[in-house]
Amino acid sequence: MVSGGLALLFLVLAVALLIVLTARVKLNAFLALIIVAYLYGMAIGLPPLEIINHIRGGFGGTLGYIGIVIIAGTIMGTILEKTGAAYSMTNAILKVVGKKRSPLAMSMAGYVVSIPVFCDSGYVILSPLNKALAKETGQSMAVMAVALATGLYATHAMVPPTPGPIAAAGIVGADLGAVIGLGLIVSIPAMLAGYLWAVKFACKYKIEPKLAEDYETIKAKYGELPSTTLSFLPLLVPIVLILLKSLAEFPTKPLGEGGFATFLRFAGDPVTALIIGVLLSFLLVKKDVLTEAINDWSSEGIRNAALILAITGAGGAFGRVLQNSPMVDFIENQLSILPLGIFLPFIISAAIKSAQGSSTVAIITTASIMAPLLAGLGLNPALTVIAIGAGAMVVSHANDSYFWVVSQFSDMEVSTAYKTYTTATLVEGTVAFALVAVLSFIV
Repeated sequence: MVSGGLALLFLVLAVALLIVLTARVKLNAFLALIIVAYLYGMAIGLPPLEIINHIRGGFGGTLGYIGIVIIAGTIMGTILEKTGAAYSMTNAILKVVGKKRSPLAMSMAGYVVSIPVFCDSGYVILSPLNKALAKETGQSMAVMAVALATGLYATHAMVPPTPGPIAAAGIVGADLGAVIGLGLIVSIPAMLAGYLWAVKFACKYKIEPKLAEDYETIKAKYGELPSTTLSFLPLLVPIVLILLKSLAEFPTKPLGEGGFATFLRFAGDPVTALIIGVLLSFLLVKKDVLTEAINDWSSEGIRNAALILAITGAGGAFGRVLQNSPMVDFIENQLSILPLGIFLPFIISAAIKSAQGSSTVAIITTASIMAPLLAGLGLNPALTVIAIGAGAMVVSHANDSYFWVVSQFSDMEVSTAYKTYTTATLVEGTVAFALVAVLSFIV
């Protein structure tokens, strides 16, 4: 095989090729990752049959660990969308915050909704309500759009069970409870940074909302929404169970080693916890559509998970090839002395995100690159996942489908979206990483 330094150079070239294939050639990220895994393995001198074994093992191993969790999370998200639970949670937040603080209310609503629901879908779901509130409170759509979009973005990139952070945790071997805990700590200031950017800067751009329905009409159309408690239950119960499992497994054993601790380790396993979340989400479904929800909505959730599963598995395949590269020893002996630290996963993720557009692809690809390097660099796996998520927010622009969802659903011109929303993602991601950097001295 080649030397460690040359293997590292080939990795830089491999990342550049990934960006070209996904951003310029528009090749699907699954195919791009698999092709680059083959090419990198051949470039560093791995035997051909060994390359195939690493690709198979990495793909299967990653999905075996995290696949069920991703599928369960997308099913739960689909049910929360279709039952109106997202609106119910938003209304509950509005009652607490008040219409006068509607930008903050929508930012908080986006923050909650995007934990189980993709940010693109979350924005589409909440867009009519966002417009109605803008009209009713006299806010510019630029303010409301940026507040909602950045609220959604914060948890989309950093808090499981959103598929990107879940996949990254599985790839780098991070404790999911630790990722959730750190993700919640970092994502709240990130959300607030996006909100403040909206109300202090985006307010300079006056955009009148184009209403199809007013606020009262929207509420009336949905009729009786699921109760607030039931709406939050499928989301909160899995998160609490996963956090309790992490607590039970803490080295000091604060919950003991008896039957209760064993139960928490079982119930708080991500697979069990997310399946419980799915079952709880069915409580939101009205009896007359329960059969449809069990069959059709669940199938839709599984279809939505398919692409994420493929990309996640391909990322695991690429990561397994990297793990068997001489680059790993080189990193441990040479590169680890450089003062890059937690900045490395952030900058790699930000570069990939800005170049090819997809936050999920950036998160999974960066996690695959970082997995074999963590020990040599001395990085905390959970904090690395959050740093990757922070990078995957910098920056959202025209090559990102979410950019177009935000701009088009908010009636913003492209130039205005760049000035208000794209800059907001830069601020949000930078603030998130600044907090990660501080936490890196503590965790």
